[in-house]
Amino acid sequence: MRILCASTLIGEFFVIGFAGLVAMQLSGLPAGTVWAVSGTAMVLCVLLCGVITRPGAVAAGWVLQAALVASGFVVPAMFFLGAVFAALWWAAVHYGRKVDAIKAARAQEAAPTA
Repeated sequence: MRILCASTLIGEFFVIGFAGLVAMQLSGLPAGTVWAVSGTAMVLCVLLCGVITRPGAVAAGWVLQAALVASGFVVPAMFFLGAVFAALWWAAVHYGRKVDAIKAARAQEAAPTA
């Protein structure tokens, strides 16, 4: 699960950065505000990559996905991109857990019994 979720989060890192550039030009918000919000979200993406297997990290990822969709109120294209990344996040968590379970079962089968 860690690799799939981290890949999704790194993709989001770049999308959030580019959305920040667009928001600076189109939203009329001060650049400092745009980069405070975008920068915080970008840092959160990177930090979540490192702690994705810890309790609460997947839930924090879902909060990030909701924020990404909500950013569509500033940059309308983010409604679509946010939904795409939310779907990717669901797939990364869902299939990542399945892969982890299969790996654990195979490791248990390969382990010598005492």
